[in-house]
Amino acid sequence: MLTQPKSFVRAIQGEIQARPCFWLMRQAGRYLPEYRATRAQAKGFVDLCLRPDLATEITLQPIRRYGMDAAILFSDILMIPHGLGQKLEFKEGEGPVLEPVTDAAGIAALEKGLEGSLEKLGPIFETVSRVKAALPLDTALIGFAGAPWTVATYMVEGGGSKDFAKVRLLAARDPALFEKLIDVLVEATTRYLSRQVEAGAEVLQLFDTWAGVLPEDEYQRWAIEPVKEIIAEIRNRHPAIPIIYFPKGSGMLYTHAAAETGADALGIDTAVPLEFAKLLQHQVTVQGNLDPIKLAAGGKAMEESINRILAALAGGRFVFNLGHGVIPQTPPEHVARLAEIVRGWRHRAN
Repeated sequence: MLTQPKSFVRAIQGEIQARPCFWLMRQAGRYLPEYRATRAQAKGFVDLCLRPDLATEITLQPIRRYGMDAAILFSDILMIPHGLGQKLEFKEGEGPVLEPVTDAAGIAALEKGLEGSLEKLGPIFETVSRVKAALPLDTALIGFAGAPWTVATYMVEGGGSKDFAKVRLLAARDPALFEKLIDVLVEATTRYLSRQVEAGAEVLQLFDTWAGVLPEDEYQRWAIEPVKEIIAEIRNRHPAIPIIYFPKGSGMLYTHAAAETGADALGIDTAVPLEFAKLLQHQVTVQGNLDPIKLAAGGKAMEESINRILAALAGGRFVFNLGHGVIPQTPPEHVARLAEIVRGWRHRAN
């Protein structure tokens, strides 16, 4: 029997809701004491992402506390490099550390790793299935991956970067070689997301955290075109799946992302003016964009910001979220207050 899609799915597809749907990037994380307790059971962060029992529990924790309209799979954007065979570890206080890929031999090794990558990442698809079975009937499940440009920055730089000089120099000096890396990531990401849908994901999000470091011509080539290719192929395989693209820091180039990628929704960062966001709503569903610092601060500053965003955007194609992820310093009760305000918006608006 056919059933109507969940309200969150319909919201991403552009249906205007009486009460806006909401979820938060990094809603499962270090700010929650139950997350910290669960993480302590793993050998390390990669092990945590690849333990279906622990990753399922972490994914469900914020849903139990706050009842968001969607859960997002607990994992990491660097699981794809790990699946391809690139050495990856997470060091305390330092973040991800990878063995840098900087030449043709390194990229050739990744190409060889494509064949077995999904098998290596199999526990993640099991997590998706477990979460889907455990979620409330009206709560959607978001699967995700990093967009090729952002994932490539970590793979070439060997971790996080302040200036992205290594990856941008490689792309400028040898664009044909860098394109091979992007092509590997497009293929790996498409396969990875498709398997998440098959396992039960109802919405997908592509995180392009570092899209904003690219000038316009490079933005088109290294951010827009790969994402456009992934979305087209996902649509070919799974025509009904809604897709969110989050090209953080894109500024005026958000209009290109809205017009050209084929995404149903765009995640917007905290720097996007609400008047500009309202213009984007004519093209796509807009998702955002409370400052995570305001959420951590709480009180009047947080509440005024939430209400300002709702007043500006909730009458159009919109999902409430942050402009980036929840930070570890956030008191859990501030998230509870956010949830209360968003849920009550319909009653004040009518």
